[in-house]
Amino acid sequence: MNYFEFYGIPESFTPDVALLKKKFYALSKQYHPDFYANEDEAKQQEILELSTINNKAWQTLSDPYKRLEYILKAHELLLEGAKPQLPSDFLMEMMDINERLMEIDDAEQLGHLTAEVLAIEGDIEESIARFTAGYEGLDDTAKEERLNEIADCYYRQKYLLRIKESLNTFASRI
Repeated sequence: MNYFEFYGIPESFTPDVALLKKKFYALSKQYHPDFYANEDEAKQQEILELSTINNKAWQTLSDPYKRLEYILKAHELLLEGAKPQLPSDFLMEMMDINERLMEIDDAEQLGHLTAEVLAIEGDIEESIARFTAGYEGLDDTAKEERLNEIADCYYRQKYLLRIKESLNTFASRI
């Protein structure tokens, strides 16, 4: 079940959080298992499933990162085991950072490299914000183009996360 349809709201990277919360609480009340204790087994199971969907929908749509990932998966842009094609300039930049990471031997070098990685992360986040802005109002062709741009940013972000983890590992050793 599509979580946006479940809540009766349009697919959006930036949904109205107050409306989302309102839908969640209304459905939590409507599908609370205690209200169906006297119903037959089938009805109780149905309500339990709807309650579970409501909780999962809330957990996903209320978290910006999970929401982004959910939308990309819904459009089949994040497939299990798929290898993204990241631009060669980005990969070269990451390879350079990894090489410099292996050569770090003091806190000052670590600080400079960490700042550089955080700046790249900030650029990616700005790109995501730019690509997700106004998404709801686009036609299907434009949405598809935007989704591909967003997926590219998502994969860059995931790649950068591994580097940040390595930075944290090195920081604990210095």
